[in-house]
Amino acid sequence: MLKLSHVKKTFNPGTVTEKRALTGVDLTLNDGDFVTVIGGNGAGKSTLLNMIAGVYPLDSGVIELDGQDISRMSEAQRAKYLGRVFQDPMRGTAADLQIAENLALAKRRGKRRGLAWGISKQEKEEYPALLATLGLGLEERMGAKVGLLSGGQRQALTLLMATLTDPKLLLLDEHTAALDPKTAAKVLELTEKIIAERHLTALMVTHNMTDAIRLGNRLIMMADGRVIYDVCGEEKRALTVADLLKKFEEASGEQFANDRMLLG
Repeated sequence: MLKLSHVKKTFNPGTVTEKRALTGVDLTLNDGDFVTVIGGNGAGKSTLLNMIAGVYPLDSGVIELDGQDISRMSEAQRAKYLGRVFQDPMRGTAADLQIAENLALAKRRGKRRGLAWGISKQEKEEYPALLATLGLGLEERMGAKVGLLSGGQRQALTLLMATLTDPKLLLLDEHTAALDPKTAAKVLELTEKIIAERHLTALMVTHNMTDAIRLGNRLIMMADGRVIYDVCGEEKRALTVADLLKKFEEASGEQFANDRMLLG
């Protein structure tokens, strides 16, 4: 479903602030893979997702999605193939629009928009059932402005919006990091449920090693802009946090230094 070949990205090349964010990433995701991504600060995790989404142009390399070369596509052109949930709950929704209006926008991602009514009668009948799957009572508040929702409610709604049209690839960039533990657990539960039910291919960056081990069928670790460890199946399920720290030190030759991830 996704193939990255020798993908490189350097910010501010030739200056004192030069940063080699990706140093030749090779990565293949099969259809239905749910891959968790971990690594220290500056490892290239978020840059990897941004490159796939088309936020930054490639320096070199190729990105293919479902057999199609999307390397030179703009972020807007790629949007119809991708679903994305950000760390900041405020980024995935339009605060001044109603819940139903946000869902309608998500349903039209990548499609031509005309002058018809914003929300059809069929959609008004369809959305309550969709919202009910979140278990947050939002189906009773379809007319409420999204800006009135809590961070957890907005993130759950963003997750629903990102998967509404069954994207070829779902990108999750530390999407529970800004939430309290109880709310984060709820959003992760919804994430796992939606990915499984819709058989989505997903790439999830997380700062929580325990979640990285528990969720998905595959785990990759990044350091210095490259993938240094890739594990799946029984080997992944048998991992512990101590194992991951040891693997990091073996593969990178240095000690893991990310307090937030260690505490998580």
